[in-house]
Amino acid sequence: MPITIRKMRETDVPEVVTMISGLAACHDDVPDIDPDRLARDALGKDPWMTVLVADGGSRLVGYAALMREAQLHFGARGMNLHHLFVCRDARGNNVGAALVRACREMAHSQECSFMTVGTHPDNHKAKRFYEREGFLRRSGTGPRFSVRLDQPPT
Repeated sequence: MPITIRKMRETDVPEVVTMISGLAACHDDVPDIDPDRLARDALGKDPWMTVLVADGGSRLVGYAALMREAQLHFGARGMNLHHLFVCRDARGNNVGAALVRACREMAHSQECSFMTVGTHPDNHKAKRFYEREGFLRRSGTGPRFSVRLDQPPT
């Protein structure tokens, strides 16, 4: 299957939203994304993320979303491979590997010295895939916390 990996365009947004919903379904999540917010976050004036797509010619067959990270105490830039999704009928054709390679190249071109990715603890297939792609398993770094910003402090 010949594919081209490229940055998402405005015309790709509806297809990518559909794929995001497909990824959410794999995790029993209910997505709350729409084309306007995806376009704002990936294509807007101040992009919050980079989305790469796997273009199969007549349709998109996968996508990857990269988010910036940093290790300030080391002066190190990084990228988090926040999403990686390949359509079911395109799996097994190295689409995921091509997306990961393109993500690595993009991170390198932005002077990143590391890239991270996470997966569900029970997703053994994904763990093996990322290890084949050169990722090393890391242990957790301790408790993490969050706060909702759409509610006033108590």
